[in-house]
Amino acid sequence: MLHWHLTPTLATSQGMSEFDFLSGIDDVPPTPILIAPQPVLREVAREVRPEDIAFIRNQLPGMFSAMYKAPGIGLAAPQVGLGMRFALVDVAEEDAPREPMLLINPEIVTDSEQMAAREEGCLSLPNQYAEVVRPESIRVRYRNLAGETIERDASGLLATCIQHEMDHLDGILFVDHLSTLKRNMIMRRLAKEQKLGRR
Repeated sequence: MLHWHLTPTLATSQGMSEFDFLSGIDDVPPTPILIAPQPVLREVAREVRPEDIAFIRNQLPGMFSAMYKAPGIGLAAPQVGLGMRFALVDVAEEDAPREPMLLINPEIVTDSEQMAAREEGCLSLPNQYAEVVRPESIRVRYRNLAGETIERDASGLLATCIQHEMDHLDGILFVDHLSTLKRNMIMRRLAKEQKLGRR
């Protein structure tokens, strides 16, 4: 039975037992990633419920495979057509051991007044990049597969990635943080490249 009302605990990493399947992830077919302007990418995802966990567990191998093979450092459920509030993150260097995170029903508890600009891209907007300004550091609260509530401090690239993926859960794309002119330029370029068959 899942316990959804545990007292939050501060954690620096998740137990790897949740991700034992990653040892054979290279052989798992990747889940197809939706490309903007797919409507589901603009929908607000619903909260994950305890009865969803078995389904999510079954989706994780294909989703992690898709993220790693893209390659990317984050993937939210709406990007694969699932309107639920969970996302994957792994900002480990390419040749370093993987550091997978699964964030279920994430929420930002606090964020810093200090802002940072970082170039962002998105697996649902392939080959498109732009500088986005976000809080430099955050504390995020989320649940893991066991239903435990975890709080984690994040800064730099990890903080940016978590905020980017959480935006997806609210139907927000990174281009929404840009000026209308820049956003329209990127979306037109994406449409043109997709029409030409570039991925």
